[in-house]
Amino acid sequence: MKVTVVFPGQGTQYVGMGKVFSDHAHFANANKATGYDLKKMMLEGPADDLKLTENTQPAIVAHSLMLFEKLEGLLKNKNITIERVLGHSVGEYAALAAAGVMNFEDAVRAVHYRGKYMQEAVPAGKGTMYAILKQTEETVKEACEAASTSDEKVQPANFNEPSQIVISGDKFACERAIRLMGEKTNDRVKAIELQVSAPFHCALMKPAELKLKPVLEKIDFKNLRYNYIANVDAKEYATDTNPQTIRENLLKQVCGSVLWTHSIQKLADATVIIECGPGKVLAGLIKKINPNIKVISLDTETGFAEVEAL
Repeated sequence: MKVTVVFPGQGTQYVGMGKVFSDHAHFANANKATGYDLKKMMLEGPADDLKLTENTQPAIVAHSLMLFEKLEGLLKNKNITIERVLGHSVGEYAALAAAGVMNFEDAVRAVHYRGKYMQEAVPAGKGTMYAILKQTEETVKEACEAASTSDEKVQPANFNEPSQIVISGDKFACERAIRLMGEKTNDRVKAIELQVSAPFHCALMKPAELKLKPVLEKIDFKNLRYNYIANVDAKEYATDTNPQTIRENLLKQVCGSVLWTHSIQKLADATVIIECGPGKVLAGLIKKINPNIKVISLDTETGFAEVEAL
């Protein structure tokens, strides 16, 4: 039997995440990688500190990889093969660490800086993100292109599932794009402004991409142990992929769109997916993309029991 393992992104964090691993050695490694007490923040909060991007990202990756270590051992005992891995946004780092491309500390440190640089990239109030519901890809893309100017740009950031596309960019450009969508659909557009600290996955993140490059260049990227599907192009990369290509994909991902819908659409109906990280957000998205795919979320009371039953 083969499984696909997926790793969630920002917004899935919660105070108390990783509690079952409170004695795990990786917490010490996570504290060392970030330079502060990430363990205490994950287990005790406060929530306002945990939701800061530079803390959220390492917390999610650390929790995901602790879950994966337990999962991988269980799958080996059951002779179940991991066919591929993929992650949503920052979850891609957890996926690549799970695939052996980088070690735990390097992954946690990299996303701590990634979050910090993303937060610093755009002045408060300049950018925003909106979830656009029940609009076609074509409609959203056309509106973003038409609403963008040389000074103010907006683009699709996350293709989360067929009826939810997130746009990101300059605040005024986002609002223009929504108006254009409304004009095209007789005001049948529903747009929800997201409570985020910065406009992720858009051109405004270019300063973060440039700062992240030397951080990633210091990491010794190794060969994949499992295939992985990249956010930037929804392409499945085999284990013989040049590690430099993977590094470049992570850099492109900072300003590029997360093609989650397209990535899941590549998978066969018979695929068994295991969601490895806080919460079960990805399970909900995957069910809307392809309800035929079986998804097990590990961060639940029955998660590991469901894997045992495979």
